Amino acid sequence: MSGHVFVVGADLTRLSCDDVLVPTGRSLRVAASWRDLLPADLVSDEDEQGVCVDLAWSGDERVLPVPGGGPRQVWLLDTVDDDGRGLDWLLDGAREALAAVAAREVAQPVHGRARRLVGLPALGTGWGGAAGRRGDLIRQLLPVLREAADEHGFDVALVLRGSSDLAAAQRIRRGEGTGWDLPEPLCVLAEQLGERARRGQLALFIGAGVSAAAGLPTWEQLLGELAGHSGLGEDLREGLSRLPPQDAAALLARELGRERLEEFVQDRFGPGPYALAHALIADLPVQEFVTTNYDPLVELAAADIGRDLSVLPYDEARPGRPWLLKLHGDAAHPDSVVLTREEYLQLGDSRAALAGVLHSLLLTRHVLFVGTSMLDDDLIRIAHQVRSAVQGSRESRPSGTVLALQEDVARSRLWEQDVETVAMASGDTSPAEAARRLEVLLDLIGCLSTPPTGYLLDPAYRGMLDADERGLAEALQEVAARLPEGTATTSAAGEVAALLRRLGHGRSAGRRDDRPDAEAPADTATEPRDDRLQSQRPG
Repeated sequence: MSGHVFVVGADLTRLSCDDVLVPTGRSLRVAASWRDLLPADLVSDEDEQGVCVDLAWSGDERVLPVPGGGPRQVWLLDTVDDDGRGLDWLLDGAREALAAVAAREVAQPVHGRARRLVGLPALGTGWGGAAGRRGDLIRQLLPVLREAADEHGFDVALVLRGSSDLAAAQRIRRGEGTGWDLPEPLCVLAEQLGERARRGQLALFIGAGVSAAAGLPTWEQLLGELAGHSGLGEDLREGLSRLPPQDAAALLARELGRERLEEFVQDRFGPGPYALAHALIADLPVQEFVTTNYDPLVELAAADIGRDLSVLPYDEARPGRPWLLKLHGDAAHPDSVVLTREEYLQLGDSRAALAGVLHSLLLTRHVLFVGTSMLDDDLIRIAHQVRSAVQGSRESRPSGTVLALQEDVARSRLWEQDVETVAMASGDTSPAEAARRLEVLLDLIGCLSTPPTGYLLDPAYRGMLDADERGLAEALQEVAARLPEGTATTSAAGEVAALLRRLGHGRSAGRRDDRPDAEAPADTATEPRDDRLQSQRPG
């Protein structure tokens, strides 16, 4: 079966996947940003410029597997083109690397995913052979990745850090109009949701199913893990499964003690690698997010692409800044975690203000529900309250869309007055394959909703502009040249400067082909190009 090529803004060192391609040169020195993926015993030299890996090439090969047995297989790929061999040479290297990945046997993809996921950056665009030709590289790399995904059946994630890169790649994909193996109704839905996102009309609700793809437990699994730590007898543990979840949690909290329970939640749901779905969600041009999850993975994924989310109610909400509401608490604040029946009841009392935020979104936005079964008592209560508030005052219409993994006619009918339920697959499809289709749908929504202007003033993408766009870019560059330095953000000039930055101005300024992209610290799409290092022996 054919695989899919995702385009996503993320940090490849923190994205949960099976294989990662790391750019290097013949010296086997890699950018310092890749350090966390390398076993300590293979690092023979390390400084601000990069890390030297204690391996050796064999002949003219360009791909080396990094031993270590970690959760991800790392592959080193030679992308430093000192001989001017051009983009064809880089693309051949990508093909060779993906063929090597395909030859490695994998018993089970990470966290039960339906297909293997292979992650790679925009190869050669930092210190490599495509520096200064980012648009050309991405345009020619995407078909190579699709060919490999079709041939080998795994999924590929092209991971980009810069907003210019992401906007350009999405424009290329929109122009091609292919690459998504989705039924026509889901394609139509993606167009509708993408338009809502572009207009600022979409909000996201994120349930436990999203974090399950990163290896975190669902509600039922969490109770099972807590029971295993409780020391309860077998008969009592068996009885827990027959209790409503909130009551089972209440009993476990009493047996464990609240302090031990909070410590467990804090440790289990702390920072870690995030799933592809987290990154796809964080990339969407949405300002308001709500979740019942305790983990920080959405905000980590957002921070990795320069989106600093205010986490409510712990951070101050600021005008123009996106926010994420933790409806059931945050592992970083374990005393806030909602688990037991009593704590759920408090949400309708002392925590009513938090529920009111979701009330407001259901009244003023279209809420996209991802990773939730809509069985949560709080969601049921909030949806009922919103329905009661608008009953008879407006034409009945759904306040949101639920992306369900599998078709459930009864549950869809139950919720039809409040939300439209759209299934990813029929009931006989495996949950893992249905979850993968959800990722593909999110990828399409992201492609259709990404603003098409994020690279307009970035010189690295000038070759992608048509005649009208080049004329506009030149006029805007003249405006940028007239702006005074040190412009206050509250002044008119500050507003213009902010607009120009959103259009890509300054992103490539000062960028040299022999150093990391200045746009993003710890750029994971760069390779070292230091002539002194090229002559060093590995290690």
